[in-house]
Amino acid sequence: MEEVNPAMQELTPAEMGPMTFFITSAGPGDGANLGGLEGADAHCEMLADAQGAGGMGWAAYLSTVNEDGSAAVHARDRIGNGPWHNQAGVMIASNVDELHSDAANLTKESILTEMGDMVSGRGDDVNMHDILTGSNMDGTAYTGEGYDNCGNWTSNGEGSAAVGHHDRIGGGPNPTSWNSAHTSRGCSQQNLQDTGGNGFFYCFATGG
Repeated sequence: MEEVNPAMQELTPAEMGPMTFFITSAGPGDGANLGGLEGADAHCEMLADAQGAGGMGWAAYLSTVNEDGSAAVHARDRIGNGPWHNQAGVMIASNVDELHSDAANLTKESILTEMGDMVSGRGDDVNMHDILTGSNMDGTAYTGEGYDNCGNWTSNGEGSAAVGHHDRIGGGPNPTSWNSAHTSRGCSQQNLQDTGGNGFFYCFATGG
């Protein structure tokens, strides 16, 4: 009789699927300057395409604030309807509401890169758990006095951006939040690294 991987026994077919969610294995390398939402989306697509998962309408989980008369963009509104599965085929959430609830399967172990690797977090040799989102815990755009979202993802200088903790631990007002733990102390690559980040962000497939 063929042996079944015990880990797979816990998953029903409905809970498994192709990769439609990942955390970037690398950022563009210019801090929070991602080239705006367009540049961030293109980065998601590039990483996914390298793993044979391109052409699925990849979108970065990023919000933007009101600027120059343009309306805010909410991360929760740009990622499709779900469900979403990680690189190992494990479902992280079935829909947008579940994604932003305690029912979401979002842990350091389940939030994998497009290559299936875990990202180091607090307690590891290098802490990279600050993940760029610009969002509140409900996925809407983060706001605050003087908050500029690092020029809506076009600045690597002064400013700040809301970040989450993919490992669900750390400091800040909401230390266990995957998408809204605290704000960064600047927008440069060095700023992000100094406070436990590396310019990574989440990518979701919208369905093409």
